[in-house]
Amino acid sequence: MGDGGDRWSRWLGERRFGGNPEQRARMFSDLLLPLRDRVLDAAEPLAGARVLDVGCGDGLIAFGALDRGAGEVIFSDISADLLAECARIADGDGVADRSTFLRAPAEDLQPVASASVDAVTVRSVLIYVRDKRACFGEFARVLRPGGRLSIFEPINRFGQAQWAGSRFSGIDVTPVQPLVDRLREAYRRGLPADDPMLDFDERDLFALAEEAGFYPVELSLAAEVRPARAAAWDVFANSAGNPNVPTLAEAMAETLLPAERDRLTAYLRPIVESGGGTRRMAHAYLRGVRAE
Repeated sequence: MGDGGDRWSRWLGERRFGGNPEQRARMFSDLLLPLRDRVLDAAEPLAGARVLDVGCGDGLIAFGALDRGAGEVIFSDISADLLAECARIADGDGVADRSTFLRAPAEDLQPVASASVDAVTVRSVLIYVRDKRACFGEFARVLRPGGRLSIFEPINRFGQAQWAGSRFSGIDVTPVQPLVDRLREAYRRGLPADDPMLDFDERDLFALAEEAGFYPVELSLAAEVRPARAAAWDVFANSAGNPNVPTLAEAMAETLLPAERDRLTAYLRPIVESGGGTRRMAHAYLRGVRAE
């Protein structure tokens, strides 16, 4: 995956980590591998199981399930480009015979028969879906009684404070506030105030799982406010937080004049590279069992 493809494949392939292979490797080892393992642990037992990975993306969870001996994994996503990439990898890895590829939204999984899968896994999918209740209804429908649902979702409401007022990515931008206020217009077009990323928290996830008929339900929330990590400026400026928003470099090019871009860069760069500012993040893991 590279610059071609749809916005989902471009983000996962390049824009998420600023096109920097070292940053991608660090993200994989420090964040994605532990996340994958925790989601799969909650979906066990997987040996011989039929697993539906909803919003499979680049296959992080789905290929992990195959590695754990799943009998069949259904790779489901709305992106034809990502599904094609997963199919290519599955063929190269010799697991195509245990892989099925389905283009479908999380809130409408009708091609999957009712009570036909043993586990449903979901990673950072519900943040993009407005009708989350429909998603949980579909998860419950496709699972066999006793089947497991394992979800990871960022809780983006928690992190909004680091982007509001005089804060930008947790950095105090008071000296360049007028520039940042104009810059934010580019982000608001991709992430309006009523975006599905911001319309829920962990309590909503728990309530929706119960309402859909999962029992028992377990949820753990991890939240942190801590000093930001030092980052290379090129990675910071060329990374996008999600597929719907521009990178900082793109937002500056869209909203600021060259001299203004230089002024904002001169202010932000030393702070970013020295690890200034604050990082504020939260995420939830949920496990539910389809009631008998």
